[in-house]
Amino acid sequence: MNVVIIGAGLVGITTAYALHKVGVGVVVVERREGPGLETSFGNAALQHPSMVEPWNSPGVGWDLLKWLGRDDAPMLLHLAQVPKLAGWGLRFLANSRPARFEANLLKNLRLALLSRREMTALSEDTRVAYACRKTGTLALARSAQALAAAEAHAAFIAPHGIAHRKLSRDETVALEPALAPIASAITGAVYYPEDERGDPHAFSTELTNWLTARGVTFLFETDVTAFKTDGKRVRAIDTAAGPIEADAFVLAAGSLSPALAAPLKLKLPVKPAKGYSATISAKGNPHLPKTPVSDAAMHVAVVPIGDDRLRVAGTAEFAGFDASVRQARVDNLLKLLGKVYPAFAASVAAKDFSAWAGFRPMSADGVPTISATKFENLFLNTGHGHIGWTTCAGSARLLADLMLKRVPAVAAGDYSLQRF
Repeated sequence: MNVVIIGAGLVGITTAYALHKVGVGVVVVERREGPGLETSFGNAALQHPSMVEPWNSPGVGWDLLKWLGRDDAPMLLHLAQVPKLAGWGLRFLANSRPARFEANLLKNLRLALLSRREMTALSEDTRVAYACRKTGTLALARSAQALAAAEAHAAFIAPHGIAHRKLSRDETVALEPALAPIASAITGAVYYPEDERGDPHAFSTELTNWLTARGVTFLFETDVTAFKTDGKRVRAIDTAAGPIEADAFVLAAGSLSPALAAPLKLKLPVKPAKGYSATISAKGNPHLPKTPVSDAAMHVAVVPIGDDRLRVAGTAEFAGFDASVRQARVDNLLKLLGKVYPAFAASVAAKDFSAWAGFRPMSADGVPTISATKFENLFLNTGHGHIGWTTCAGSARLLADLMLKRVPAVAAGDYSLQRF
């Protein structure tokens, strides 16, 4: 079998690996000049099965109204986008009902746990270097109410295989001494010891190199312009370099997937959610923390990358495909950083900061779409939102199961396009 994968982000590259390992010939087509340069480039750098809840949590509709026009909003809706989000938005809100939200959270969790196992096997097989550290994650709480909510979440996911420890203020600071300057503001934390941190872009590059050396073909700076079909099957894709034929095709183009699928009359309920991050160079900085922290009160995640950088991420913006990096949003991230790690924030200069914005492909229900389609040989692996790094290897495994007609590792119907 020969397969063409459209998209060389984390999802597309891990799918290439999963298929290559079972003897499938793979060609990966990517419009950018290299791998992992879109959403995979500047995400929070954290593989976190502990935090895979969809963004449409109960009450999100009121939150969006409350946050309108605020540059410090965790989720900012631009009014000009409302008409474009109409149908998708109704599904987004419908899936914020508590029962649906919890069901979708568990779908993501099952995929994330599969991904953890698959990523371990991939890392042992390839030995790719991406600054992976199993330092766990601290879910910080600044009030008794926040701590109770964090503990309730931990109790909900614990039976499904997520280890955790409840920590007091002193235990939290003992685990991460860089939090000492804000100790008086901390009530406690929940610690998830099995979460991992690592550089997603480095992973994308290293795995691409590993696959290339073993015969997988990557065609960069190659735009896909159309699919050629006979009504039942896709025969080829058209590109500026000419048509490319294959036995099967995988659409793994993130937020661009709906536009590519539309001429085939495939409706993918995926919209771009613009995310921001700031990466701070900190080689030799004595204030650099070692443990990733999520702070629900601040709506921010702060994650060390390797031993020389820190990444702060924490916003979503419904702004269509506007790729501009708005300084007000970046300034807000840096302000939040100062509220988590004030000593570190005070020790770095403007020249150390690198801002980024990218489009997270958000499904209407917050769950990825890993699915066959009405075309016998066209498959989907998209819509991962903010959990692409956490679920990419599991998504690749499930897609390979579907394509090769194996018993799926998780319930395939949970991620099928047919659920919409």
